[in-house]
Amino acid sequence: MSNAEATTSSDRTGTGKTEAESVHNPEAERVRALLEPSVQANRLYLEDVSIQVAGANRVVHVVVDLPQEETGGVSLDVIAEISKELSGILDSDPSYDSRPYDLEVSSPGVGRPLTEPRHWHRARGRMVKVNVIQGENLTGRIQAVDDDGVTLIPEIAAKKGMKPKQGEPEKIPFDRIRNGKVEIEFSHLDEVGLEDEHNGPSEEA
Repeated sequence: MSNAEATTSSDRTGTGKTEAESVHNPEAERVRALLEPSVQANRLYLEDVSIQVAGANRVVHVVVDLPQEETGGVSLDVIAEISKELSGILDSDPSYDSRPYDLEVSSPGVGRPLTEPRHWHRARGRMVKVNVIQGENLTGRIQAVDDDGVTLIPEIAAKKGMKPKQGEPEKIPFDRIRNGKVEIEFSHLDEVGLEDEHNGPSEEA
């Protein structure tokens, strides 16, 4: 079963500091470097690693995604398997302190803003809204993505009760795109391997 925002957790116990604190970015970057080889070995992309700490508890958030050339979402089974593997790596990390932690592994939902070229590649074939820099914002279906930008088939608004029409393909360079967002199309989900109940926004994305 495909799931766009599956989450699984692994609890660990221990003792340590009790005061609330925040982990600096260097620690998240260190953990990312530690986990990334395993994620890549499982043919996944490590989207993000963040760490939240409050007192004696910490939560390690890991967001994984499929490679940019693939469509669909990361399955629950894959999320569960990679969670176990990453948990084992953290357990054996000599630089990790003894405080308890929760490991949360998820994949980004379709609500993730499209801000990087790989995000646009992953959204090929989807209907999107594009926030254009110094230009009119567009809604259309992604036809193609290359190193320079995104080619959309614009959706032209029609009279009420009539189906929107499609315009001529239009290429938007990446340097003119502020961001984009996938429009949820329930009739299109089956075609891209997504399921209705898994297409809300993801907190980790």
